[in-house]
Amino acid sequence: MTNEQKYNKAFTESFSIDESALNNLEYNSISEWNSVGHMGLIAAIEDAFVIMMKMDEIIDFSGYEKGKEILKKYEIEI
Repeated sequence: MTNEQKYNKAFTESFSIDESALNNLEYNSISEWNSVGHMGLIAAIEDAFVIMMKMDEIIDFSGYEKGKEILKKYEIEI
């Protein structure tokens, strides 16, 4: 599985959405991405990539594209 597939899977499984909904997806843009859903997503991403994000990164993780930027800090290219 590629990094992009892992990343997309974290979103689609956390929020029960189709991959086609991922572009331009932002925090609170769907009802599933609330504060509880956010923590589930972060846990899924941390598990998928075997990383532990810092609190400020978790707070800054405000959208699908922003998450890609944050993962670059961990040398994970999506």
